[in-house]
Amino acid sequence: MAAALTDAMRARDRDAVSALRSALAAVANAEAVPIHTMPGAGAAESAALGVGAADAPRRELGEDDVRSVLEAEVAEHDRAVRHLTEVGRPDHARRVRAQSEVLRGILAGVDGPTTTPSGA
Repeated sequence: MAAALTDAMRARDRDAVSALRSALAAVANAEAVPIHTMPGAGAAESAALGVGAADAPRRELGEDDVRSVLEAEVAEHDRAVRHLTEVGRPDHARRVRAQSEVLRGILAGVDGPTTTPSGA
């Protein structure tokens, strides 16, 4: 997805850039370690020192995990398209639909060409 983002930025495709940034952020959030797994605060003298000393390793997502995150992003975009259409914002709905199609294209690359539905 990072390469697709770079390509979209070079092409100045605002909808693709927006969709890909959103998807990359969603994947990064999914990789975050739940806060309850982090040690609690203690005395300052026992605190980890130095840049990154207290950072927790991120979870590594498998292909199925990334697919689930992307599917959730597509579903969220589709809900937004329906809502924007209902409230009379067709221009904005068109942009969100275009973003959803970008994410569907990414999913097609993850799933293979025949398993992802097309159209919003």
